[in-house]
Amino acid sequence: MNAENAEKTKAKLLVWIHSDLALLLGIAAVKLLIHLLTSGQYGYFRDEFYYIAASKHLAFGYVDFPPFIALITALVRATLGESLLALHLMPAVAGALVVLFTGLMARQLGASRYDQAVAALCALIAPTFLGADSILTMDPFDQLVWVLASYVLIGIFKHDRPKGWLGFGLIAGIGLTIKVSMLYFGAALIIGLALTLWRKYFRSKWLWFGGGIALVFLLPYIAWNASHGWPTLEFYRNYSGKVYPASALQFLLQQIILIHPVSIGVWVAGLAYTFSKDGQRYRPLGWAYLALLIIFIVQNAKNYFLAPAYPMLLALGVVAFERFIPRKSLLQWLMPTYPALLVFGLLSAPYALPVLPAGTLVQVLKTVGGVNVQSERVESGVLPQHFADRFGWPELTEKVTQVYQSLPPEEQPHAFIFTGNYGEAGALEFFGKAEGLPRIISGHNNYYLWGPGDCTGQVMIFVVSPNSRAELQHDFADVRQVEEVNCRYCMPYEAEMAIFVCRGSRVPIEELWRGVKNFN
Repeated sequence: MNAENAEKTKAKLLVWIHSDLALLLGIAAVKLLIHLLTSGQYGYFRDEFYYIAASKHLAFGYVDFPPFIALITALVRATLGESLLALHLMPAVAGALVVLFTGLMARQLGASRYDQAVAALCALIAPTFLGADSILTMDPFDQLVWVLASYVLIGIFKHDRPKGWLGFGLIAGIGLTIKVSMLYFGAALIIGLALTLWRKYFRSKWLWFGGGIALVFLLPYIAWNASHGWPTLEFYRNYSGKVYPASALQFLLQQIILIHPVSIGVWVAGLAYTFSKDGQRYRPLGWAYLALLIIFIVQNAKNYFLAPAYPMLLALGVVAFERFIPRKSLLQWLMPTYPALLVFGLLSAPYALPVLPAGTLVQVLKTVGGVNVQSERVESGVLPQHFADRFGWPELTEKVTQVYQSLPPEEQPHAFIFTGNYGEAGALEFFGKAEGLPRIISGHNNYYLWGPGDCTGQVMIFVVSPNSRAELQHDFADVRQVEEVNCRYCMPYEAEMAIFVCRGSRVPIEELWRGVKNFN
């Protein structure tokens, strides 16, 4: 009997190994492994320091983001620690789930095992996902909830299942605690429903119940904003000024690069499929994508904001190829080679992932001319911004520590350190705790709301641009530049910074603080 049970178990295992789900899990595991193996190649990303700081000030909201990222960072710090591997594990898991559910969406649409794998591989090699999933930011989790919501939507449209709107509302609500861009997805979906026969759902109580569930998740963030003078609205008023002003054509070309040129045929086919007779039940998804594309172009949004909408198009695209390419056509003959082509697409991974040593990457970029899909209105250095923002932080801390320790012993207990942005402030907090640095303050985003503490302004160390001397002399009686910081791989605005020691504030700290607010 035991031998018979063992044989049955072995047979079941073999069946599972050769199943669609096992294949997709294997591709997702490759994605996860890629990120785990590269998680410590470069240093901490500037935003990671900010989220670590926010995790020490848990609240229902922050100037520039809802509460989820601070909460997940606090959870990771409490359970796994603060190492690069610990901080990068959850984004990597989220990215692996995006790959898995891209394949599962294709499966739900009726794609073959082969085409499910193609969809998953397209999601795996997309540079925008490789880059986002390699660091702890809101984006990996935002992308995941969009994909989960898309999976639910496909089920709703495939089976005409109105109760599915409850699940969509729950997922969208969680998404609103991550990033308010989920509101755009919801608005675009409403447009898609209104332009199709699925507008009938506007008469369904389940759609409105689902919307109500999503709204409940957003209410704490709205309440927090109301109690703090609506800082997020001020942040977004200033936000467009920092985004790279891409033309409509540039934005479209950036999409091709971010999702990978190898995959363009798949997601374009997916979009076209929604407007075909065979794919008309999924037409709201096609209209939603087009609405998002137009909205983001008009609003001059960052190019990667549209990225979470592509997995559903990739899933739809492999179905389109499967159903509409004639079996004896040249393209049908070439399709079996497509996964190999996708794997070959991973050769572009060093542009998105910290695979190569920084010096080697600089030489590669010089040789090939560089690929920098710019999203912000800032000058780039020798490395693209998503890499450059991982360098220079320990060196900055070392210089600031030397300056602090050089202060007379009687001044050190009264000294405060001021930085120009949250990256510098967070890095000095993170690395400086072992060096005994005093409190770090800044006027940038939520650091402004955390305030100056009991700073009197009598002794302050400023980490700012070398051109800030005149402004500091206006506010302080004694201003001396005592050190400079140089960083080869940093962004230009942080490659050369000055450290000033200022004494004797000419104005009360309250007045000084009002002048340093910087929400952008």
